This record gives sequence, structure tokens and C-alpha cells, in this order.
Amino acid sequence: MVAVVLGGSRARGEHRPDSDYDYGLYYRGDLDVDALRTLAAEVATKHDVYRPGDWGPWVDGGAWLTVDGLAVDWIYRDLDRVRASWIDCQAGRYTVGQQPGHPLGFYSHAYAGEVALCQVLADPTGAVSALREQARDYPRPLADALVAGLWEADFMIGAARKAPLDRVYVTGCLFRAVGVMAQALHGRAGRWTINEKGIVAAAAKLDIAPPGFAAAAEAAVTDADAAAALLGRVRAATR
Repeated sequence: MVAVVLGGSRARGEHRPDSDYDYGLYYRGDLDVDALRTLAAEVATKHDVYRPGDWGPWVDGGAWLTVDGLAVDWIYRDLDRVRASWIDCQAGRYTVGQQPGHPLGFYSHAYAGEVALCQVLADPTGAVSALREQARDYPRPLADALVAGLWEADFMIGAARKAPLDRVYVTGCLFRAVGVMAQALHGRAGRWTINEKGIVAAAAKLDIAPPGFAAAAEAAVTDADAAAALLGRVRAATR
């Protein structure tokens, strides 16, 4: 274990009273999951502790705990992999991987965003704190890459138009188109986003967002013409 951070809505000051506590557990090498299970049994009334990889290829495992009646999540993060993602961000590279719980896909730069937005609780070597200071400056190459990725929104709108009677397929295509637009807006604004939950509402609050973005996005996920019109406005906003 290298460091422990507070993440999620509580780290950003956007939480509700019933929001979970999300703790990022940064590690290198082999994680001692048995030791974590022992700790969980000591502090939690309910606990399910998993091994790295049990939750999928990007969300690197963790634990679901109940502590003093509150939901507490541990989320593993391989620090070497996070560092590699940060290097990619600086070079304008990102990948989108399939991951349970992420219908838009897991955007690799979320690793850097998590570090930038977290509150460091324990970091004896200073490794995560140093990375956090670097990641506070959003990389311009990443912003440019996310804006360039708007080609996919255009492609997905076209795909939706080719199968208008398949409503499930159409909705999936347009959902992805809107998600790509929201990512591009965050990139051009230099604001980190770590997943698609709340991404439309967050994008609508950005200074560069087209007026009425949230309402237009809701219309766009069911109407290809509305999605195309919104894409035009997003392109103009992100130039």
C-alpha cells in the first residue's frame, strides 16, 4: 500500500448526507488482500473484500463495507498504471475500455482525474501527492484529443439513422454520441471528469457549454436530428 485518498462526491464537496465514502487505495506490486480482509472485519459490521481484477479490467477491485451504519467503498488503484495513464494524458492519448458500471466505457484519463480531485489522507512517500500537484494542470494535448474525438459522435448519429426502427440500438448510439460531446466539453474547459454519472449535468455548468445543454442532451438520446443539432453547437463551443 502506497497511499489512501478520499475520492468521489465527498472529496469534491458535492455529496449528500447519504452519499458513500469512497476511499482510493493506491498500491504497487502484489496487494495483501488477506490483510485488508482482516482490517475490514475489525472496523465494519458488513464487509465484502475482493481481489484486484475481480471487478473488471479498469475498476481494479476493492471492498464494500458498512461502518457505523454508513456505506464505505474501498477502490484499488495500481499506482504504476495510474502514472502510465498520466503520461498518456500529457501526450494527448487516451483509451476507452469496457467496464461494468460504465455504459459509456471507462476513459483512461479518469485515473488522472481521480488523483487531481481527491483529498490525500495518507501518503508516506509523497508519491500520490506529487502526482496530484501535476494533474491539477489539465494537459492541453488531452483536451485537443477529446475534442478531436467528436468524430465518433458524428459517426454514431449516422449509425442511429441507418436503423431507425431499432429503438434500443438507436438509443445506445445516441447515448454514446452525447457522452462523447460531454467529454469534449470537459476537455476544452480543462475540467476533469471521472465517469459518465452526472457528466451531462456537469458539462451544462461549464462556461463554454451551449445554452440549454442538459435539456438538449436529454432530447438528443432519442432523436438523431436533435443529436446532430447539438453536435453542431458543441463543435462551435469547443473550437
